[in-house]
This record gives sequence, structure tokens and C-alpha cells, in this order.
Amino acid sequence: MTHNATVHTASENHRGIVLMVVAMAAFTFNDACMKSVNADLPLFQAIFLRGVLTTTALGIIAWRAGALPIRIPRRDWKLVIWRALGEVASTVTFLLALRQMPLANLSAIMQSLPLAVTLAAAVVLRSPVGWRRLGAILIGFCGVILIVRPGTEGFDHWALLGIASVGFVVLRDLATRGLSPAVPSAGVALLAATSVTVTAALAVPFDGWEPVTPLAWAKIGAAAGFLIVGYLTVVMTMRVGDIAIVAPFRYTALVFALVLGWLVFDQFPDEWTLLGAVIIMATGVYTFHRERLAARR
Repeated sequence: MTHNATVHTASENHRGIVLMVVAMAAFTFNDACMKSVNADLPLFQAIFLRGVLTTTALGIIAWRAGALPIRIPRRDWKLVIWRALGEVASTVTFLLALRQMPLANLSAIMQSLPLAVTLAAAVVLRSPVGWRRLGAILIGFCGVILIVRPGTEGFDHWALLGIASVGFVVLRDLATRGLSPAVPSAGVALLAATSVTVTAALAVPFDGWEPVTPLAWAKIGAAAGFLIVGYLTVVMTMRVGDIAIVAPFRYTALVFALVLGWLVFDQFPDEWTLLGAVIIMATGVYTFHRERLAARR
């Protein structure tokens, strides 16, 4: 590799790292805004209002990208439906858990997602996973158990919703992997956002509706803005740099969650939760490393 090529690769990796950190910050700030607004508004009302803003913006982006009208091959419709179901279920379970749990605790559980996706891909898609990665995944899930601590006084049953959310995101991601290249990414994102918004609209009559104050509107608008930035930057992240170098920086989400949870909500996880989070992050980074070596081979 020439010097210029090495410099170019390093530059692309740096760009990818910055984009990943921005994406994780955006998603975490969105979570903080939604947690805050859920203290003032019913859950599904907040999801619906955020969804209207997000869907409108994604619709404009999809139109400008030439993804409208959305054309999906017949073989992909089943996967698109499964993906939308995963998106809806993961959003609802995550925000239900977030309303009751400290932001950092739930974020720590969500960091097990790469491990869960790797395991599910091995089971469902028959992707090869060596014993080292399998061992790292099992150790990582032990970190989740440390955070949840079932059967102890520190057990928070809302954490089970967080684990369920991880499962639904795995469903969404596996369905996404199966989509053919002919399916436009912007169109898939728009369909998913529309599904969440419509589901929230159907649930609003059962959950209630409260007057929206200017402050609540500001929080919802900020949540929608952060969510859109997160969507866009995470897609850009996947297109630049070495994914094995860039991907571990997704764990910066936990750092943002720790800081926001402490500054905004005066919540900080205990030592067991922190230990569990460290175990999850360490095994996740190791899994990324092993996947990189496997890809080289």
C-alpha cells in the first residue's frame, strides 16, 4: 500500500469514527428528550407527535433521493413487513422501559445488541461463528445479567422490556440483511417510521391525550431532529472507513447516556451496572476484532 493510500484510508477511518460518535450522540440525546417529555405527555402521544415530524422529514429526504414512489420487489415485501414489526415493537418496548429506568442502565443493556445480532445471525442465517466469538457472546450476556440482576433486591422488571427491545431490534436487523439491493434504504426507513407513527396514532385513544405545552413541543421537535441526524449519520458511517475500526465507537453511546443521565435526570448507575456495561463493551470490541480477522481469512 502506498503512502497516499495509507493516508486516505486513515482519513476515511477518522471520518467514519466521527460520524459514528455523532450518530450515537444524536440517538442518546433523542432518548433523553423522549424520557423528559414522557413525564408530561402520554407515551403514544409523544411517539405519534415525534413520528409525524420524523416521517415528514424522511419523506422529503426519500423524495429528493429519488426513492419515491417506493418500489419494493415482491420477494422483499415479507421482509419489509417483518422489519416494520421489529421497528414498532422495539420502539414501544424501549420507550416503555426508558420511562421507568435510568437512561444509562437501559443504554448499557442496549449495548449488547451487536452480540445478539451476531448470535442470531449464526442461528438463523447459519453465519459461521467460531468458539472464541461464541464465548465472548456468552460472557457479554453475563454482563447483561449483572445489570438486570434477576431474583435480587436490585432487580428492575422494566429491564426485561429493555431486553425484549434488543430482541426486536435483532429481528429488524436480520430482516434488513435479507433485503435485496434493489430496495432503497430511504424508502425502507420511511416505511418503518410510518409504521411506528400509525401504530402510535391507533394507540392514542387508549393511552390518552394531553395539551402540549411549548416546552413539550420543543422537546419533541428536538427528539425528532436528533433522531433524523442519527438515521442519516449512521447510514453514512457504514459507507466510509474500516467497519471493524469504526464499529466499536458505537459504545460511546453509553458515555453520552452516563453524562446525560447524571446531568439531566440526576441518575447514575451502581457499581454492578457499570461492571456489566464494561463486560458487554469489552466482549463486543473483541467480537468486532474476531469478525475482522475472519473477514480477512
